[in-house]
Amino acid sequence: MSHDFSQPVPQGSDGAQDTENRRIAAIADELKRLCTIHEAQCGDSLQNVSRFEIEQRTAEQMAKSQGFWIPMMDVFNLGIPGPSGNENDTYVGERVIYKVNNLLNCGSIAGLLHKILMHNILFPDTAYSFYGFAGFDGRTIQPVIVQPRIADAHPATKIQIDTYMAALDFEKTAQEGRYRNGQYEVWDLVPRNVLIDNEGDIFVVDAEIKQVN
Repeated sequence: MSHDFSQPVPQGSDGAQDTENRRIAAIADELKRLCTIHEAQCGDSLQNVSRFEIEQRTAEQMAKSQGFWIPMMDVFNLGIPGPSGNENDTYVGERVIYKVNNLLNCGSIAGLLHKILMHNILFPDTAYSFYGFAGFDGRTIQPVIVQPRIADAHPATKIQIDTYMAALDFEKTAQEGRYRNGQYEVWDLVPRNVLIDNEGDIFVVDAEIKQVN
């Protein structure tokens, strides 16, 4: 198996998106594999070390060896600082937005990578690429992901969001901004996370997603 996945794949076609999705899946699989090896090698000596800490140190080592480590101070060179939310600090470039994720919602790097893969399947117009891991040496690691910047857009209304999700065969639930079909449950689809451009096209730029089964 090849682990040469240091460079993000430029988006622009279905083939490019499929390639990037496979790259993200490979990074997640390799991270899980290395964590399992680390746990097996250390055995009982890990009794006071959390799985999260193992994942963090493994991610740091993998990023440095594969060439996608970003010293935290270099994050400010990604773009102009944008709005910060519960989960992401954003940096705005000319055509893309970089999101530095604090893992508050996902709880793990592997969980975040799995979530963005589901996002890419459901909302390909705003598909993510993986950019790297940012952090200070030996401290908390924050994944950096990249998304196309939607220009000349404003928040969609709740009715527009309901209509859009219905067109994707999702049913609205009793909770505002939450939708469900036979495979996925998607929530936090509120106006701040869904944009509409001047041509009436809808773009989901942020969402929480889980598989139903």
